[in-house]
Amino acid sequence: MPSALPEDTSDNDVQSAQPACVLVFNANDPSGAGGLAGDINAIASVGAHALPVVTGAYARDTAEIVDHHAMDEEAVAEQARTILEDVTAQVIKIGFCGSAENLSAIAEIAADYADVPVIAYMPDLSWWDEVQIDLYLDAFRELVLPQTTVLAGNHSTLWRWLLPDWTSDKPPGPRDIARAANEMGVPYTLVTGILAEDQQIENALASPQGVLYSERFERFEATFAGAGDTLSAALAALLASGSDLAESVKESLGYLDRCLDAGFRPGMGHIVPDRLFWAQPDTDADEEEASEEVQAAAALFDLPAHDTKH
Repeated sequence: MPSALPEDTSDNDVQSAQPACVLVFNANDPSGAGGLAGDINAIASVGAHALPVVTGAYARDTAEIVDHHAMDEEAVAEQARTILEDVTAQVIKIGFCGSAENLSAIAEIAADYADVPVIAYMPDLSWWDEVQIDLYLDAFRELVLPQTTVLAGNHSTLWRWLLPDWTSDKPPGPRDIARAANEMGVPYTLVTGILAEDQQIENALASPQGVLYSERFERFEATFAGAGDTLSAALAALLASGSDLAESVKESLGYLDRCLDAGFRPGMGHIVPDRLFWAQPDTDADEEEASEEVQAAAALFDLPAHDTKH
């Protein structure tokens, strides 16, 4: 009887058939809008495997973040170092880490794995305590940015953080923000949510030398939660899978646009991106056909009522 697998299958052949792995640092988000839940769905959706490290937990719903409970930095480091001793990560993605101490631990890990690209996402922190925000941003600037390959964030968030003394009447462009990030060692910056004309939103990948890629999308008349985590996670997964940077940015922006277009409101708050939009039925015909199949299957199990008494 022939063998089900070739006898000369090597470890390299098996590994090449496996999805790439992304080590993800982020907080748990019980709403599923962002955080680790959003990262895992986005990374899996574009064909990679997430290695999630919990940095803390949000107390939140789909409308707002009420609080955050950071995990101890030793627990964060132990999670990451244990899995990295077993599994090779092609890319590291850093989301919200909850404390300056956690950022310090993560920066040490990134330095120890200096050949692994780092995608760092800076979310909007306006919901947080001002003292905590300042400590977090200072630690991120001094410890994480020198390890970062691509910094991602909304235009207004990066502007306020990296260019607080901007005095021009004209808003800073992607190149201006990239220059500010590059002063701390970041070679590339992905700036999103730049207001453009005709109700469009521009997103641009920039370096200190100029804009490397940009694309505009129609502005959605809705408020979303988790868009930044979705984009940065998809970018990390595409880079991990072997795509070059410009192509990965293009594909991840297109992916995010479709996630937002298919977004849904699970609660009473903001809309959540549908990272698995491709798994949904496309047409009414599909729904009608599926409905007929369900009815036919149900008819097979149409059992008469029984007289059992308890």
